[in-house]
Amino acid sequence: MTLTLTVSDDVRALAPGFTHVAIEAHGLVNGPSSEAGSALLDDAARRLAVRLGGRAPHEDPHMAAWRETYTAFGSKPSRTRNSAEALAKRALSGAGLPRINLLVDLYNAVSVAHLIPVGGEDIDRIEGGMRLIRATGEEDFVTVAGGEETVEHPDAGEVVWRDDAGVTCRRWNWRQGPRTRLTERTTSGIFLLESLAPMPVAEVTAAAAELAELLAKFSPGAAISVRAPESTA
Repeated sequence: MTLTLTVSDDVRALAPGFTHVAIEAHGLVNGPSSEAGSALLDDAARRLAVRLGGRAPHEDPHMAAWRETYTAFGSKPSRTRNSAEALAKRALSGAGLPRINLLVDLYNAVSVAHLIPVGGEDIDRIEGGMRLIRATGEEDFVTVAGGEETVEHPDAGEVVWRDDAGVTCRRWNWRQGPRTRLTERTTSGIFLLESLAPMPVAEVTAAAAELAELLAKFSPGAAISVRAPESTA
């Protein structure tokens, strides 16, 4: 069964240059971070440095577009960075990129190399379809704070991804909730690559193809489907 992804008219109006490409995969094999995954992350950091040519991540035109969009829905982009900018900043620091698990490492490597926000969700943990909306402020976002599960609520007007059970990612692609994240037990996942103008659609499509190839390499026999780009333009 194909997972449905929808973008609300309010979000389309807010970001007319938004494009997303989804990869749905079944029969995945996940596990702890590996030497091969670590090597991909290191290579992604090198590719990022070449792409930026000495600039800070937020000076890249694509990251600047995300900052403008975050500001448009009331978020402070210097404090709550989109996932690609946050990873890029870490990749260029002494801390380096985190190692989470194999599947997360794969999509983080693609995110950093291409400076594109990429997320992954466990399809078996998603209830109903996924929708990108502007929140009312009443939606539940279950997260963990201080080691304890807690429920937060997005700001009114904030752009969020949600399913039938609640918010899965706050501030568009800033913070994912633990309920649907990819774990070492994940066998089915949806991977979402998100871009804004001025990034060419061809680039986000190429990034998706790279991620699909990596998924196939590390999960031989998995059923992987790359959907056509969907744009709000």
